Amino acid sequence: MDGKSSDEDDSNPPQLIPLQSGEGGGGRGAGTAAVPVTIITGYLGSGKTTLLNHILNEQHGKRIAVILNEFGEGSAMEKSLAVKDEGELFEEWLELRNGCICCSIKSNAVKAIETLMSKKGRFDYIILETTGLADPGPVVSMFWTDEELCSDLYLDGIIDIVDAKFCLRHLKENEIDGVNETMRQISLADIVILNKLDLVTEEELDAVRSAVRAINGVVRIVETTHSRVDVNTVLDLHAYDSSESVRLESTACPVSLPVSQGHSLEQKVSTVTLNFPGHVDLSLLDAFLQDLLWEKSIADSSGHPMDVFRVKGVVSDVNQAQRILVQAVHELFQLQPTTKWKEKEPRTNCLVFIGQHLDKTKLLEQLKQCVRLCSDEDMITQ
Repeated sequence: MDGKSSDEDDSNPPQLIPLQSGEGGGGRGAGTAAVPVTIITGYLGSGKTTLLNHILNEQHGKRIAVILNEFGEGSAMEKSLAVKDEGELFEEWLELRNGCICCSIKSNAVKAIETLMSKKGRFDYIILETTGLADPGPVVSMFWTDEELCSDLYLDGIIDIVDAKFCLRHLKENEIDGVNETMRQISLADIVILNKLDLVTEEELDAVRSAVRAINGVVRIVETTHSRVDVNTVLDLHAYDSSESVRLESTACPVSLPVSQGHSLEQKVSTVTLNFPGHVDLSLLDAFLQDLLWEKSIADSSGHPMDVFRVKGVVSDVNQAQRILVQAVHELFQLQPTTKWKEKEPRTNCLVFIGQHLDKTKLLEQLKQCVRLCSDEDMITQ
């Protein structure tokens, strides 16, 4: 095999037709329901544009609004759009022949989404592309901090496209304090699309799989060539709602696992999964997460403050009959009640941490301080 990329068609834009005012239909809830947003990230050249071109061209029967990042100098698609003088986003949204609509942004994703929401009812999904060198964390945070935005939208999940040919090289480049953007993108992903399988041997692919798992031990991996995946792979992920709590309990937190397990990539970025008994006091868990994520006052055995990129998990609260879904991206976190525990169902706690300088023993010690030991008879069941 040579090193030639299988995604050279990244530069070929989809054919566009102008979006006419007054077009569009009812869609899901006739434009009244909250719209799911999927974030697409990935290193430069990984195949993001190829994936989005497939979505924008194929007849999949779904109405998707795609917010593309900069198309690049001289792009044929860019020339077909009118740009605001301040260069923040494209003036027009264009409707594609398969019913999707798209635009490109120069710098401000929030403004692009706000403009898009004025056309609500013409689409059922939003896909937002980030730059190849971007940490998707700040984009994720706007869905938790902008109340007005969240009334119309919800974060569905993060897709990271990984170049199987050059992934191992990218993981070693441009590190700052032992971490680079490729690591951060993988660590925040809910799904990793391993692309360009035609350019690697099975042995090389195994090494890439292991490297991805070392960083994010709970991510779902989808493998492909030329960025071709079923569009349903990147939609309706529900990575931040009750569906995720069910998935975590069935995959990341099986009862048969030991109390903790960890994976590491040369001790740079790792995943630690903790399963522990008892019932959590949410006020104490909130204080723990503040110390860990905001203050960074919890250190590993060598004295390095733990730098957490992602937290997800499910805990049992003594005061509620519902599971509590725990989600965090960088310093922002949520404790969200989801589905009810079934009668006589064993209540368990499972938390997954992804980041740098993670110390599973220290984390477990801290979490034990958040637990109330009580019998199931003491639990609220209504």
